[in-house]
Amino acid sequence: MGAHIPTPGIDTVALAAFFQELARGGGTIMQFFDLFTGGALSQLTIFALGIMPYISASIILELLTVVIPHLERLKKEGEAGRKKISQYTRYGTVVLSTIQGFGIAIGIERMTAPTGALVVPDPGWGFRLLTVLTLVAGTAFIMWLGEQITERGIGNGMSLLIFAGIVSGLPSAVFNTFRLMSTGDIQPFVMILLVIGMVGVVGLVVWFEAGQRRIRVQYAKRVVGRRMAGGQETHLPLKVNTSGVIPPIFASSIILFPATIAEFSGVPWLKDLSSQLTGGGYVYIILTVSLIFFFAYFYTSVIFNPMDVAENLRKYGGFIPGRRPGRPTADYIDRVLSRLTFLGAIYLSVIVILPTYLIQWFNVPFFFGGTALLIVVGVAVDTQRQIESHLVMRNYEGFLRRGRVRGRTG
Repeated sequence: MGAHIPTPGIDTVALAAFFQELARGGGTIMQFFDLFTGGALSQLTIFALGIMPYISASIILELLTVVIPHLERLKKEGEAGRKKISQYTRYGTVVLSTIQGFGIAIGIERMTAPTGALVVPDPGWGFRLLTVLTLVAGTAFIMWLGEQITERGIGNGMSLLIFAGIVSGLPSAVFNTFRLMSTGDIQPFVMILLVIGMVGVVGLVVWFEAGQRRIRVQYAKRVVGRRMAGGQETHLPLKVNTSGVIPPIFASSIILFPATIAEFSGVPWLKDLSSQLTGGGYVYIILTVSLIFFFAYFYTSVIFNPMDVAENLRKYGGFIPGRRPGRPTADYIDRVLSRLTFLGAIYLSVIVILPTYLIQWFNVPFFFGGTALLIVVGVAVDTQRQIESHLVMRNYEGFLRRGRVRGRTG
């Protein structure tokens, strides 16, 4: 409902015509973020900002924990610290959505449809304040809804909301594809190859997202009271793609930013630059891959500290066979993680660049690119894992209470 209720004071017909003209000029950052809101931004509904201000605030706080000792201490305090950081994230979301809402209100007052009609018939401070209030309230409601799903449902609520926004374009994309097949624009043999290719890409994403490098860890035996504790062997799992979808999102945002500026400024050299960055040429490939590699290593170094892991292992009597505790262990983990990050960055680069060339080669209306594919598949896999864990817990609960294992229903 929120993705279809327009913000007051908007001429929706003129706004739709403006975005149609914008789509013909190539990709812009507004179209990129419109993808995650399920089309709410292009229609300027009350959910136009979506959950992106919350995601941005979370990333900013995650980065600030490296430079602000107070946030670093809160991160290590467990549940109480997590609640405090969540509260800071909510405040940051309101601030960011207020700034973004005001910027959208100022920018949309200057928009005109190709026919010359104003998108905002009555501009002014009344429209700006009402727009900011509406968009901030919509973002706050989505944030509250996502937290309720996380606490009382299955899966991460924020991720599921982004997932829903992306896949909402699937029915229209399928219908459009069959329409092109019926008119002869797409040959059936080409469509079969595309379906096989898409299934293969999804399988590749699932395989890499589940890929781990398990480092063997042993715990020394020690006496706790009258019992002998420790002595067991376990492993330290390191994901191949530790940074997740952050590198593609940041890289795509930076690359599409010049295209957005060029669209609104009309400067000729900016338009030439944006055409090179969005056309899938060599400049686009080199810049995209370079940014993905940079953000993959940067974000991994922010969220994963090998020295903290080594200290926690030493504190609880654990060690990696063949490595001394402390700094040598941290250096070994950092070396393994660097190699995994390199492999993960290659995988992210391939997934992000591949849909661009599939669109050019086969002229197929893909409704999302590589970044959206990573989010959709990643959220689906994570939700499936959580469902499985809930089923396992319920089975164990039945075993303990009734003395027999209850089978899975359904």
